[in-house]
Amino acid sequence: MRKWALVLCLAALTLLTGCARNLDYIVANEPCVRGVVEEVGTETILIKVDEGEEAAASSDRISVSLNVENKDSVTHFYVGDHVAVYYDGKIAESYPAQISAVYAITLLSGGEERQAVEETG
Repeated sequence: MRKWALVLCLAALTLLTGCARNLDYIVANEPCVRGVVEEVGTETILIKVDEGEEAAASSDRISVSLNVENKDSVTHFYVGDHVAVYYDGKIAESYPAQISAVYAITLLSGGEERQAVEETG
């Protein structure tokens, strides 16, 4: 009986640690789309997809959920920010396209609005 309890505990621990993916793991292993923030909402951002990105073949703009799995992600954006969005690989075919399962968002470079806010500080 104790062996089964130990096995169950180890299995549960393995599952729980597997779900807690850090930012480095996400960046190295999950699909990504890059673009420039055009609009900032309370629950989404609208990005203009960078030329050359695979996603640009289906849509030039994507609405990205700010309900991000990894809490180390950037979630406060300004128009003009250049971002990388790591997601589950599914993009809803609409206009603009939509990404709802977001694992992480990283800031590649700040736009003019971010720079102005940081300068006035």
